[in-house]
Amino acid sequence: MDEHPEHSPQPAPPDPAWLARTVEIALDEDLGPAPGRDVTTQATIPLGQEGVADLVARADGVVAGLVVVQPVLDAVAARLDLDRALVTLRVDDGARVTRGDVVGELRGPVQVLLVAERTLLNLVCRASGIATHTRLWADTLEGTAATVLDTRKTTPGLRALEKYAVRCGGGTNKRMGLYDVAMVKDNHIAAAGSVGAAVRAVRERYDVPIQVEADTLAQAMEAIDAGADFLLLDNMATPLLAEVVAAVRAREPETGRVELEATGNLTLDRAREVAWTGVDYLSVGGLTHSSPILDLALDLRA
Repeated sequence: MDEHPEHSPQPAPPDPAWLARTVEIALDEDLGPAPGRDVTTQATIPLGQEGVADLVARADGVVAGLVVVQPVLDAVAARLDLDRALVTLRVDDGARVTRGDVVGELRGPVQVLLVAERTLLNLVCRASGIATHTRLWADTLEGTAATVLDTRKTTPGLRALEKYAVRCGGGTNKRMGLYDVAMVKDNHIAAAGSVGAAVRAVRERYDVPIQVEADTLAQAMEAIDAGADFLLLDNMATPLLAEVVAAVRAREPETGRVELEATGNLTLDRAREVAWTGVDYLSVGGLTHSSPILDLALDLRA
């Protein structure tokens, strides 16, 4: 059976081919179909004008997505048939920054710098906001045995970047999609007829980890009996969560290790309390669906 994604080495930055496609789509939004145009920049900036711009943090936080800056610059240069602009980064993705920090220097044709500005900022600000939010959870859980996970509640088309941002903020990726982990939820149980029937159906067709959602102790025990190796403990009050964890752990000599994930109604104020029940993970959809951006700007030097 495939290993739990949470146990796997957390992937490196997004695949370059995926990143190139994403950048092209983002540029199409701003410039129109390739090669597109920026009527303001191309009218006001001479073709041969060179310049330098600073990528500056306008707020404290954690940066992520800096890996997209050079690909955006290269894509713009190719569309405009101009020389490359080059970025020199002063920090790496995952670094903490404070307001006013220069995180990178961009040097090259001014047309390239200004046409690329909004696309690269949209991506970097979004990723950095997720990393900043994730870091709050990771810092809150420090000293416990629990890890914060993301979910599939991502912006369509940006999942690879957003999950990368979670890693940059100290979190861990849960399943990447519907293909790498089976998650048996209430609708699957209703359709299959029982937890056991749903788990057996997955086992017969796919060699993947199987997680089952439970919101009561009885459901958790039923899932263990069915052979689930990962439980999603949904919307449980802390006392019930502690009871379920103790009951599952007591059975592990016969079942083997069972991964336990708390989800639903989780807040930073409650995070450590939940972690100390003994769960392995806290999954937080808000990391990707509700993080505000981290404000960064591109300032062209006079």
